[in-house]
Amino acid sequence: MQQTQTAFIAAGRNLFQVELPSESDEVLPNVKWGCVAGFPSVSYWLYRVFERRLTNTAMNYKLGKSLLEEIGACLLGGHGIPAERGLAAYEHMKLRGAFNGILHTNEQLYNWLSEPIEFQGKTFRYRFAKQKAKYLNSAIEKIIAETPPTESGKELRNWLTKINGIGLKTASWIARNWLDADDVAILDIHIYRAGILGGFFKDNLTVERHYLELEEQFLALASSMDVRASELDALMWFEMQESSTVLKQLEVRNQTLEADKPMAISDLSSDHSSTYAQQLALL
Repeated sequence: MQQTQTAFIAAGRNLFQVELPSESDEVLPNVKWGCVAGFPSVSYWLYRVFERRLTNTAMNYKLGKSLLEEIGACLLGGHGIPAERGLAAYEHMKLRGAFNGILHTNEQLYNWLSEPIEFQGKTFRYRFAKQKAKYLNSAIEKIIAETPPTESGKELRNWLTKINGIGLKTASWIARNWLDADDVAILDIHIYRAGILGGFFKDNLTVERHYLELEEQFLALASSMDVRASELDALMWFEMQESSTVLKQLEVRNQTLEADKPMAISDLSSDHSSTYAQQLALL
């Protein structure tokens, strides 16, 4: 008889028992389910999806009431901008009328974005205001001139990547949020770390160079887990960026890999050392 893992979920006054695959079973070829108590194993993520469903705490990730607002919210976040400050900048620009469908000039958008922004009882200055104002102007211009495709997340993403300043990650973020799409994935540093620690991303791939290949791996994982990709993506992002143990786990993992790796002449080359250092910096 095949062994399973048993876990329990408390939802109100009820206690639910869930059976999960054995930790040694493979969810994908060469990817094990892992121990349900072992953050961040694949079994752990499946358990957390079930828990959020049963406790009615599923994540609501849509940020805007129009596609332009959604674009604005995502453009103003990410790329070194803390999530809370990105959202504060979005609310600030929305109050100024930046997303009302009028083609505001670069100068006007920059002036608004350069103003002190209120956040938690204080004010701050938004980084990259000139650059992001230019990107917002490009987005508004395209929204006014064209009708965006909304048949699928990938179609909308492809359309969005034609906007100055929007790459695959930001475009996927917008498409997932706006369409509740399950055919794209938002692969930022937090999801990448989850994939490395959970064993479902290959070490030799990076988000910068292999986004679409990593996305295929993520979508295949969600399918094999029988959960929505958007649901899994949002959950992983939230917990990984909140975790205080992730960096330590990565450090231990990298030390173990280095200790187990046989030394070769090629390992001593400057190019290899530089590449490895850059990858560690990304992690």
